[in-house]
Amino acid sequence: MRFWPDYPMHALHIAAARPKPEIWRMILGVVLMVALYISLALVYQQVIVIATDGSGAFARELRAGSTPRAMYLLLFSFGLISVAVFSIVQLLHQRSGISVLGPLLLLVPQFFRVTGILVVLGIAILVLPPYELGGPLVPNLAPGYWTLLLPLSLVAVFIQISAEEIFFRGYLQQQLAARFRSPWVWMVLPSALFAIGHYQPEEAGQNAVLITLWAGVFGMLMADLTARAGSLGPALAVHFVNNVTAILITSLPDSLGGLALFHTPFGMADTQALRAWLPVDFAVMLTSWLAARVALRR
Repeated sequence: MRFWPDYPMHALHIAAARPKPEIWRMILGVVLMVALYISLALVYQQVIVIATDGSGAFARELRAGSTPRAMYLLLFSFGLISVAVFSIVQLLHQRSGISVLGPLLLLVPQFFRVTGILVVLGIAILVLPPYELGGPLVPNLAPGYWTLLLPLSLVAVFIQISAEEIFFRGYLQQQLAARFRSPWVWMVLPSALFAIGHYQPEEAGQNAVLITLWAGVFGMLMADLTARAGSLGPALAVHFVNNVTAILITSLPDSLGGLALFHTPFGMADTQALRAWLPVDFAVMLTSWLAARVALRR
């Protein structure tokens, strides 16, 4: 019995990577991307320091993402990853950087189709009986101010999630799949790296491992959607809706909560309260993945 399904559409996603699939080239590409990203990030950080006069208070605000301006600076900084990936793909692989997205004629309609069904799913979840969060939601931004910021906030979140998808399900998945047929390589390896990038023991404490596992499973599901669809469209949609919910609607008060309309009554430091909600979050993730698969069949 086959463990993995067939992915006939995946050939469309990896077609651009086939002419130069060498592993040494991919490893060198990753090294160059990291080096370019670090260089750009240092310049970006220096500009922030100059603009804020090196304020210690603002540095703490930025680390916590506790205000809108801090969140915008954090979220937009992810765009540097996309710049690094696009630049090195063009330089090292002699192909368009935008090709890491897969065929745009597939990506655009798939993105909007999956986003639409996820919005319907979100509304359905909202009208279900309320769930106890251990207390009422805590208002953060005034509704009018939040609405005024929303267009820019949506752009910022999209830049953040697209950078992660472009690197992990775009560049890495494409290059590995162009060289290896087995999903054990092109699906599992980028997802493991994606999970490691979410390991934050100082911030998450005893929940750090569970959150890392959550990220690993999320990466696997996004890799599956990308292979099924032949583009990054569905993965971008699921990641976008997930992060809009977690960053702009209801966020933890002590972790990247500066743009949220509401804060949860518990924070990242409340180990038991947060752990009780991780299975619910996991269930929503699986449901979103299944809903995206249904959208792709329409």
